[in-house]
Amino acid sequence: MSERIAIVTGAARGIGAGTAVRLAADGMAVAVVDLNEADCAATVKEIENNGGRALAVAADVSKSDQVQAAVDRIAAELGEPTVLVNNAGITRDAMLFKMTDEQWDTVINVNLRGPFLMTRAVQKYMTGQKWGRVVNISSSSALGNRGQANYSATKAGMEGFTKTLAKEMGKFGITANVVAPHFIATDMTANMAASLKMSFEDLVETYKKQIAVGRVGQPADVAHAISFLVSEGAGFVSGQVIYVAGGPLC
Repeated sequence: MSERIAIVTGAARGIGAGTAVRLAADGMAVAVVDLNEADCAATVKEIENNGGRALAVAADVSKSDQVQAAVDRIAAELGEPTVLVNNAGITRDAMLFKMTDEQWDTVINVNLRGPFLMTRAVQKYMTGQKWGRVVNISSSSALGNRGQANYSATKAGMEGFTKTLAKEMGKFGITANVVAPHFIATDMTANMAASLKMSFEDLVETYKKQIAVGRVGQPADVAHAISFLVSEGAGFVSGQVIYVAGGPLC
């Protein structure tokens, strides 16, 4: 296998950073994409310190011109990308009657428009090579979550988007799948604790009691699942939603 070129969005920290490091360990060159290039430095440094190749790229995934410029740069400096992990996402939580137009639109634009723009920009390289892997990061919130009408809508929409990609792109040797984490210990869930006016430690303990394996997830848990889905051996797995949740979700 020649070296694959992967793009991971929202890769400055959390699940994205863990995934970028894992894919580099799997032998891929990785474009580390986030809003600010400087924020990607730690992820890039970790990859390079372990002998891998990485490139920090700044882009707002909700902006078509920035997405195209980022993908063009990646293809020119790192190589033609055939692995895409759409991880970038944000929350703007509020109960429906308090949710503003801006809170709705901002989450929709980043979480759902972003993956559309990124996939559209990258797919020509995948179809050209007759091989590709798209993994979109959803969430257990796709099943519905109080105070997250906007976020839940994007994550449920991501699953329908991915199944459609699988049908449209399969004949070109491209698979598309979803990884949907439950509670993962990241900056995002730490912010959730703050919004609930409780300590992160107390929030973790609350979730631990609900999860069958008796612990919350770590970014590496999600990265393991993504690593499989983008591998050579996963070519017959497409259009699937894998919940990385430590147990069944009722």
